[in-house]
Amino acid sequence: MKKVKVNLQPIISHINLPTVLKTAVLPGDSTESLFIATQVGEVLYVKNGIAKNFLDIRHRVIQLGSNGGYDERGLVGLAFHPDFYHNGLFYLHYSVAGSQGPGALSDSFEPDPCDPKTLTMKWKNREQNYDHIDTVEEWRYKSNNKPQKRRTLLNLRRPFFNHNGVNSLNFSPETGNLVLTTGDGGSGFDPFNLSQDPMEIAGKIIEVDVKGDTSSVEPPAVSRFNELPESLQEILTVIVIGVRNAPGISFHRLNNQYMKYVGHVGQELIESIFSFSNIKPLGVKDLVQSHVKKTGPDLDGIVNLGWRGWEGDFPSPIIKDCSNNNDLDKKIIAFYNDAVITSTKRLRPLINYFHQDPRANKFRGTALTGVQAYTGKRISDLNDSIVFTDFARREESDDPTRGVLAYTRVRMDGQPNDFSVIDNDFNFGNEDAYYVSLGTDLKQKRLFLGTYGSSKVTEFKQGTVFEIVP
Repeated sequence: MKKVKVNLQPIISHINLPTVLKTAVLPGDSTESLFIATQVGEVLYVKNGIAKNFLDIRHRVIQLGSNGGYDERGLVGLAFHPDFYHNGLFYLHYSVAGSQGPGALSDSFEPDPCDPKTLTMKWKNREQNYDHIDTVEEWRYKSNNKPQKRRTLLNLRRPFFNHNGVNSLNFSPETGNLVLTTGDGGSGFDPFNLSQDPMEIAGKIIEVDVKGDTSSVEPPAVSRFNELPESLQEILTVIVIGVRNAPGISFHRLNNQYMKYVGHVGQELIESIFSFSNIKPLGVKDLVQSHVKKTGPDLDGIVNLGWRGWEGDFPSPIIKDCSNNNDLDKKIIAFYNDAVITSTKRLRPLINYFHQDPRANKFRGTALTGVQAYTGKRISDLNDSIVFTDFARREESDDPTRGVLAYTRVRMDGQPNDFSVIDNDFNFGNEDAYYVSLGTDLKQKRLFLGTYGSSKVTEFKQGTVFEIVP
């Protein structure tokens, strides 16, 4: 693929870790403002080069940093209603203050193919053994510039601190519904195989019909669809299963259809991007009824990303050092049966990139943090491409950490494609620069990059947001 070089133009610096970057037109305005959600619970907006506060919910967000400063909880989703200019509605996904629990397991988890107990574990005593509660809420921006919460749509009990999604709320231009991307619940290797269980909320991409009336219920904290009140089941539709963790979903109008792009954060070896146009929606009310009748849902044709049996295009591996050579390792299939069961059901990725890659023109990745369609012509070599970011390039030197910007293109024949790194010459000096978020404007003609000077959210005010320019 063609080598592309861009420049990074700073927009705002010295902010907390930016998790969401997207634009909207405020009621009464005539131009778009760039909105920035931070993991700790702030929403800022930049208009005409001036940054202002839009919302501060830090008091509502769980205390972060209990894992040595690194955390995947917090404010991870922000979306504006398609008619935000007129109705002022927007949506938040965050981890709730005061909801901290002990976690679903007392020890770290790694499967052992020689120990069947590690391959068939169940999440027990969920009301006590959970890490935290995530909430999805509807808010309204009013003319007095004071947003107010209107209702809670979901309260989700999460087993572990990680894999809650990021940029987890977006609106579908096809259906007009809110789309929630949920990770598999966390830890590593999906200990309870939640992502493939159709009754589990974790590990799914779900459409929420926000037009539905849920005013008669206050959503309970749940982890399974059958625990939801019927009025909430009626507004939910599952569109993707087998998700490990995803930095949102991007829609791309191409050849009179909407392509959907989902980035898939890897476990041991592989980061992936999936592309698809057709979906088989599975209404949650019907899903629950099939569970009650014990008939089982019809999952034929539903988009399945293959996790936990598959990590991208490979059966999910456990990596172990070679005892006779410290420079080599061996890769053991973690879940052979799961890989076989999902082998004909899974969608193949558009691209894979690797934590270990011997090719000179590639890079060794860490974690996919953003995937966006770009339709602009200003960076002509990227027109109608898929741009993505990786958290940090794996290097064997002591140089400062740098994230990675890259791109690929969808193939209309459904076959996998290659990718190429996008170069830039921005001088970060001796500071680390983790690439933590990627966003666009409303028409996907401008690209925005969020970086952070630390991997720890509790090392505050080290964030910068750039526009990616020619």
